Amino acid sequence: MAYLVRMKINVLCFACMCFVMAASAGPKPKNPAKTSPAWLDTYSVQSDSTHAGNVILVTLDGFRWQELFGGAQRNLVGFKKFVSDVKSLKAAYWSKSKQERREKLMPFMWGTVANTGQIYGNRKAHSRMFVSNKYRFSYPGYSEIFCGFADKRINSNSYPDNPNKNIFDFLAAQPAFANNIAAISTWNAFTHIINSNRNGVPVYTNLLSSADTAAYTSNFAFQQFTTTIPVSNGFITDDTLTYHFAKEYISKFHPRFAFIGMDETDHFGHAKRYDAYLHTANLEDAYLADLWNMLQQDSVYANNTTLIITCDHGRGKIPRYRWQSHGVKYPYANETWMAVIGPQTPAIGEVHGGAKLYHNQIAQTIAALFGYTYTNSPSPGPAINAVLGK
Repeated sequence: MAYLVRMKINVLCFACMCFVMAASAGPKPKNPAKTSPAWLDTYSVQSDSTHAGNVILVTLDGFRWQELFGGAQRNLVGFKKFVSDVKSLKAAYWSKSKQERREKLMPFMWGTVANTGQIYGNRKAHSRMFVSNKYRFSYPGYSEIFCGFADKRINSNSYPDNPNKNIFDFLAAQPAFANNIAAISTWNAFTHIINSNRNGVPVYTNLLSSADTAAYTSNFAFQQFTTTIPVSNGFITDDTLTYHFAKEYISKFHPRFAFIGMDETDHFGHAKRYDAYLHTANLEDAYLADLWNMLQQDSVYANNTTLIITCDHGRGKIPRYRWQSHGVKYPYANETWMAVIGPQTPAIGEVHGGAKLYHNQIAQTIAALFGYTYTNSPSPGPAINAVLGK
């Protein structure tokens, strides 16, 4: 996304946040709508109760498949224009072996997920995933994920409330999901992308929520964070707060569907800081490991929760001066990836070959994991059957 529009906060906010979240936990935030809007009746709903469970969707904004599958890239890791300390960066992430490089960068992804889940998008293994929208930046990318289709009208990161219905609207209309959905993100545009004004889903951005959702951080509180995972580098700040908040919210209120939107991989990409970009990916991989471990230790989520991890767009590739950007003028920025781990998803590991996949299939896949058929207009992409064990 255009990082200049992000609402930047810093680590000093951590103390302020703890102060705001004083006293004991209050009631669970509620969606303000008392009745479903009439347009929700147009959904075609088919449910299979045997699929009931939980889904957590996490996005790493603008994180490239090249680093996910290949670790630190040879033509960037030693390039001083993008790296402040080449020696230390290579010590942390470099190896002659691609396998070792990616394991150093993202040990959870290439340990736990690769062994017990599925990872899509390695072009060198002929696994291909794309965004179908032509813009290749954030608002259109997230809208495609949530709605199940691309909309050429959505052509700006400053676009107002999304006019299209989405997976949040669909699930909010189901009785089983009343007050059981939440979104926590670093980027403030998610209130518009999800359109919390329409569906009443609480969307927390930078630890604040849209006033129109009637869900405020002061409505629930924590004496202190139980999350103990350390901040291992000085680069990632906003996403660290987002993750801590998200983990506490999920562990306290157990939403059946939750979205966590990370941002700083994209931010440091635009800033031409390849070192910070890698450090951020490494720490967010640690957060994913911490989240997954928490889910497996929670009686509500253990063996009953699917974790989906993806991005909203790719980035440039060649020459190396184009890696930091994305958009219509960057032909490789439509190349993406996805990882899934959960009880319904067979352990395939790194996927080789297969048909082209698109981000417009993610919404239907989420619905199918819950046992629903999600319909919309235009029609969403089909569910990814391999994720469902079909």
